[in-house]
Amino acid sequence: MYVAAFLDRVNVGFAKQHLQDATGMSDAAFAFGASLFFVTYLIFEIPSNFGLARFGAKIWMCRIMVLWGLVSAAMMFVQGNTMFYVIRLLLGAAEAGFFPGVILFLTYWFPARKRVSMLGLFYFGAPLSFVLGGPVSGLLLQMDGVAGLAGWQWMFLLEGLFASAIGVWAYFYLDNGPADAAWLTPEEKTELSAVLAAEDADKLVHGSGSFLASLKDSTVLRFIVIYALMQMSIAIVVFYLPSQLGRLIGQTSGLGFGLMVAIPWACALVAVATVPAWSSKLGGSRFWGAASFVVAAIGMAGSASANPIIAVASLCIAVAGLWAVQPIFWQTLTGYLGGVVAVAGIALVNSLGNIGGFISPNVRIWANDTFGSTSAGLYLLAGTTVLAAILMLTIRREEAPVADPLRRLAV
Repeated sequence: MYVAAFLDRVNVGFAKQHLQDATGMSDAAFAFGASLFFVTYLIFEIPSNFGLARFGAKIWMCRIMVLWGLVSAAMMFVQGNTMFYVIRLLLGAAEAGFFPGVILFLTYWFPARKRVSMLGLFYFGAPLSFVLGGPVSGLLLQMDGVAGLAGWQWMFLLEGLFASAIGVWAYFYLDNGPADAAWLTPEEKTELSAVLAAEDADKLVHGSGSFLASLKDSTVLRFIVIYALMQMSIAIVVFYLPSQLGRLIGQTSGLGFGLMVAIPWACALVAVATVPAWSSKLGGSRFWGAASFVVAAIGMAGSASANPIIAVASLCIAVAGLWAVQPIFWQTLTGYLGGVVAVAGIALVNSLGNIGGFISPNVRIWANDTFGSTSAGLYLLAGTTVLAAILMLTIRREEAPVADPLRRLAV
């Protein structure tokens, strides 16, 4: 599901140059339109998470994926700036709630000691979408003239319909919680539910007792700022990595282009498979998170190099750091929030944090124009990533899970 989600979110980066050539869209208009996604995404995040809690993941995830897939496919009809802006706004509204919904859904199933591994597995989706989707998108972009459509139109159409198909499949595959799982015995359902309830009670004792209280909780506010700074860097990687690599190698479509784009994401797969596991095994999640941020900042700064080898290697480092830190971040947050506070709080952090994704492309354009350098924006965002590392170190409460009697359960 996350492969389809991320592929639909980032395919606009693959199509950037082709879309601009076809519509005459400027760099500033593209950056503004790309960032508009986050406006409606922010507005509908919290209501959508309450919808998932009310109707269950089976219905709600199907609704989200089918709708956003159809909206993403509609990108094939873009003819100018206005239509691009409208569809990006609709796409943000359609996808709102998917990511925090998945994070919330995992808290219904996995105790803290298991959850960071599951989050790491879930985060395989984003780099995997580039490793597999990069070559596919590169080939689709070469379908110019087939049935009278441009390659970029075929890319949006087929990848959007793929997401809708996955949404239909999710309805028949997902169970809303342990109580609905036919593959668990009654004893396993009871034991798993008891452990999850005990963890939830512990989090309510140590964390915010209500959603309103969480709005004044300094730790929750720091989580929001950290996530916003993280999203600023991620947005640049997502929206500009394909075109940046395209300039380095001198081509923006084809299998070779797609394979080149896949290289940094293959590094991210390795990072997300190892770093969160080390964090879980050795403890000290805030230190692992801070270290990952610093690594990402070094990579972002290095990617401004005019040397193609240094630039590509630096992009690999940046992407690896940014993806390694995300499961650690969410595990730390879900270890702090419980009950109905988690329903709204996870969505709150994700929605307000994604403001970073809205402002980041525009900040990069502003910095480049202000300082007269195409590298200025990358250096500025490398600095904000270091700030995220510093703030991560201020999260004092480490996860302290209750006793875990689930070693014999297949969870």
